[in-house]
Amino acid sequence: MTLDAWLATHPYLQSVSSLHAQVEKTVSELSIVTAPIPNWENYIGDYLDGIPLLRSSVPVDLAPTEIMARRLVQRLASSSLPGSVAEEVRTLDAALHCETDPPRRIAAWLLDESTFTSECPGLLRYLGWTVVARYLSQVTEAFANWRDEEQWLRNYCPTCGSPPAMAQLVGADQGRQRLLSCGFCRTRWRYQRTGCPFCENEDDRSLAVLTIEGEGGLRIAYCGSCKGYIKTYGGEGSETVLLADWTSVHLDVIACDRGLKRLAASLYDL
Repeated sequence: MTLDAWLATHPYLQSVSSLHAQVEKTVSELSIVTAPIPNWENYIGDYLDGIPLLRSSVPVDLAPTEIMARRLVQRLASSSLPGSVAEEVRTLDAALHCETDPPRRIAAWLLDESTFTSECPGLLRYLGWTVVARYLSQVTEAFANWRDEEQWLRNYCPTCGSPPAMAQLVGADQGRQRLLSCGFCRTRWRYQRTGCPFCENEDDRSLAVLTIEGEGGLRIAYCGSCKGYIKTYGGEGSETVLLADWTSVHLDVIACDRGLKRLAASLYDL
């Protein structure tokens, strides 16, 4: 499944696709440094205790992302963006120019560790995590190769601690594994095959799946106990398209119309 093919059958996603493409292009034109890979031996204890990497005692310096996020906003403010987004970017750019607080405040806010306030929180969260995900790309790759997934199996991201935005079923039917996907830092990790990834309810009688024709293997898995749902890709090979979260925002609308709750934050609330 290519993005062009997906958009051809989902034309209503074109506006968010254009915004996403422009932001990614602008980020790629910035001088994005990448975070150094930490000494994993120093993290073993926290990892076994269930402490996400960015919230652990192992230093991962996010201060450089502050400068990169400000540069991204500045460039977007002088570019051509659609309607209300252009106005929000200019508002955010002006606010950040007046911000005199010490570095890493935005990064701390992204991790819910700061009381920093913004007039455009949805936009700042989207742009901030876009930068942070790129900055951490080598770290998250090395982390995936290092960690023992059997020692995690938790319902929150091992890198940043966020609840999962999406899920994927991989492998043959009898031995299928479920991977959870973080919508913020883009980490994917293994989780138990059945059970609600939010309230951890394992009662099959209250767990259900909503399938929708023509959605490329995507479906909505939900829990009757907490009413939480998770969009799930039941295939392999189209991860870059079908696990992007924004490419299935219409499924969020369908789920919400049925009284279900998205219990993981979305970067696309804006």
